[in-house]
Amino acid sequence: MRVFVITSFALALALVPAAALAQATTTQQQPPAAAAQPPAPTEPKIPFTTPAGMLLVSIKPDKTAVFEEMVAKLKAGFAKSQDETLKKQAAGIKIYKASELTGPNALYVVLVDPAVAASEYDLFQMLAKTMTPDEQRAPETADMWKRFADAFASGMNKLNLTLIGG
Repeated sequence: MRVFVITSFALALALVPAAALAQATTTQQQPPAAAAQPPAPTEPKIPFTTPAGMLLVSIKPDKTAVFEEMVAKLKAGFAKSQDETLKKQAAGIKIYKASELTGPNALYVVLVDPAVAASEYDLFQMLAKTMTPDEQRAPETADMWKRFADAFASGMNKLNLTLIGG
């Protein structure tokens, strides 16, 4: 009996490297599951969950021309975009400048009606989506993003809106 146990143990020890090599070889030959699947889409930072919505955008008083330049670029980008979701979003977006200030800052209202469900309404991301890869890589684009970001006095306030009584 003792000889059988010793022999079985020695055989098992001898086969461990072969089993490990076979497992490593099998693993190397198969592509990783993550590489075979496309990356998961990211959730929108600023989606609307109702049929309409509003963004309240506070802009530094001396940077209103910069923000309005951003809006003009966004509208021009919408016009040339082939992205169906962006086209639907653009059809429902109206941007207003309020006569009243919010503290010392200018107030812009982005009215979205209808809102496209599960879509991104972050103005920066929408603008980036309208740009070609060459436009995104252009050296002046980094300066543009800095100027646009500097115009914002604070983040945007989002309101999800539902029409009542009509």
